Amino acid sequence: MTGTTHAPDGTDPLGALIDRLGGIAYGGDYNPEQWPAEVWPEDVRLMREAGVNLVTVGVFSWSRLEPRRGVYDWTLLDTVLDLLHEGGIAVDLATPTAAPPPWFSTAHPDARPQNAAGTRLTHGSRQAFCPSSPDYARASDAMVTALARRYADHPAVVMWHVHNEWGNHNALCYCATSGEAFRRWLRARYTTLNRVNEVWGTDFWGQRYGEWTEIDPPSETTAFRNPGQELDYRRFSSDALLERHRAESALLRELAPGIPLTTNLLGTLEKKVDGHAFARESDIVSVDHYLVAADPGNHIDLALNADLARGMAGGRPWLLMEHSTSAVNWQPVNVPKAPGEMRRNSLTHLARGADGIMFFQWRQSRAGAEKWHSAMLPHGGTETRTWGEVTALGAELAELSQVRGSRVTAQVALLFDWHAWWALELEARPSERLRYLDAIRAWYEALWDLGVTCDLVAPDADLTPYRVVVAPSQYLVTDADAESLHAFVRGGGHAVFGPFSGAVDANDRVRTGGYPGAFRELLGLVVDEYLPLRVGESALLSDGSRATVWTERVESRGCTARLRFAEGPDGGPARGGPAVTRHGYGDGVGWYAAAALPAQALRTLLGEVCAEAGVDPVAEVPPGVEAVRRVAGDRGYLFLVNHTDTEAVVPVGDGCVRLDGAALTGSVTVPAGDVVVVREARRCR
Repeated sequence: MTGTTHAPDGTDPLGALIDRLGGIAYGGDYNPEQWPAEVWPEDVRLMREAGVNLVTVGVFSWSRLEPRRGVYDWTLLDTVLDLLHEGGIAVDLATPTAAPPPWFSTAHPDARPQNAAGTRLTHGSRQAFCPSSPDYARASDAMVTALARRYADHPAVVMWHVHNEWGNHNALCYCATSGEAFRRWLRARYTTLNRVNEVWGTDFWGQRYGEWTEIDPPSETTAFRNPGQELDYRRFSSDALLERHRAESALLRELAPGIPLTTNLLGTLEKKVDGHAFARESDIVSVDHYLVAADPGNHIDLALNADLARGMAGGRPWLLMEHSTSAVNWQPVNVPKAPGEMRRNSLTHLARGADGIMFFQWRQSRAGAEKWHSAMLPHGGTETRTWGEVTALGAELAELSQVRGSRVTAQVALLFDWHAWWALELEARPSERLRYLDAIRAWYEALWDLGVTCDLVAPDADLTPYRVVVAPSQYLVTDADAESLHAFVRGGGHAVFGPFSGAVDANDRVRTGGYPGAFRELLGLVVDEYLPLRVGESALLSDGSRATVWTERVESRGCTARLRFAEGPDGGPARGGPAVTRHGYGDGVGWYAAAALPAQALRTLLGEVCAEAGVDPVAEVPPGVEAVRRVAGDRGYLFLVNHTDTEAVVPVGDGCVRLDGAALTGSVTVPAGDVVVVREARRCR
């Protein structure tokens, strides 16, 4: 299931935290160790001026807090936490375990991570540790224990921040220690070596193992690596980091009971760890999100990330733990955000369920690798445009505090599965051009263009609240998840699958008997052959558009064609063959796209599915305008975000008012690049 975000006693940790703060969480990552002590009081004063009520402290402070093994210096934290509390600023206190200090790497050189080529990486950055290292586990547990004992009762601490961006830089380690841990993981998962051989298909290429000690991490080798082994190594590596997350969390829960735990999940569209698994272990789901400045459609990517965060939170509110006020430092060209863009980004996250808007970082660094990353308080200080926008946003969020606790409701679920992602992009697939995120983004954008809100959920989520389930790229599917989708459709739901779906089981073994494997009966068809396209090739569809990247030769077993191939490259799909199919199954319908559809064909397909399933757009908006609704009881909040350079007029019900109190009679005008929030009574919706 997706993240619970509820404590064992059934309470709502985020709701309680937001109530304690008195409004939407607003602030950022605060690193006072980068500045002399005389700056700290000014920081607190300016935080109050900006409307900040929550800051994350201590993320990278291990070397300051424990300058030598077992020798702790709490001077900095004692002073800073007291100052923040006196200033009315709450603290999300981090365990600093994402940055082991130099003394640790010197004392334990074998704890540094090793890449697939066999190179041992050096100290000099962050996350320079092997996730399976027992030395790292002992040192980090000691640090967490000392920190929790020191600050469990400090009145400023309202939340624990476990580690930082698990697996961002060390998701995969190939050292001997990881190899030993991998073998233990395999024993626990499969029990016998014969089962490992069966799952991995080791009789191919003579890889059959006779002893556990013969199994190593899938490092660089002579040819293609065993795909089953690679997939399991991805799983093991994510689990190794998750084990550390659980260990730190257990210590905090024991030593500081009653304080909720979170961890900032690395920008949710990252391949490195299974975000669903970490969300399930967190009291509050938090994510980071940074725009790709060069992408003109980055606002859609932002919405996708936000909807995935909400899906991981089980539909409940969540926290945006990090985003940027302006430029970042890690893209090839780091352009600043345009005037008003930071506000628009922030309110879009709020619209899609965030109850906290946080930034990296509070004060822009003057040294180090991220000194050119923007911050709430820039190098230029309080005379800058960014500072003006930061203080204005703080005031606006205070006015918007009434939306906290309300929820975004969706009738469409889009399946997002890290295991399917890992499996699809292993070596030796039919086409390396068929990429997981390309499919997810394309299908999500089609729903965004249609004005349909969706939750991005794990395949094992409860699907009963939804009318439509969309699976753009479910190449790998477990037997249990396949049956869940069958049950959803039999019960009256509509399920839409993208190409190359259902092909393999949980272990990347082909489901024999005809593609699409797990979904043949549901879809009423057999795929005779997969027909990937080369660069420059395309297949003409009956609507006049052209499919690129991927096509399939489909034979009906009861389905009907809703779109056909008109022609294709030599050896491609037959003229008149089905490209999009519909099949009644039980009380519902299964839909299939046998090609990587172009944007217009994809919008047509999903529009038809939503219309037949009774899913309506949130509001009637012109192209480029985003509409999202949050609901609490008889109150509704309609967020209208205009991503165009012209004003837009959006119809609303009588009796609705702007959040500033202005009455509306039938419509609301949203200026170019602006955001307007409409308060709706039940009769308006």
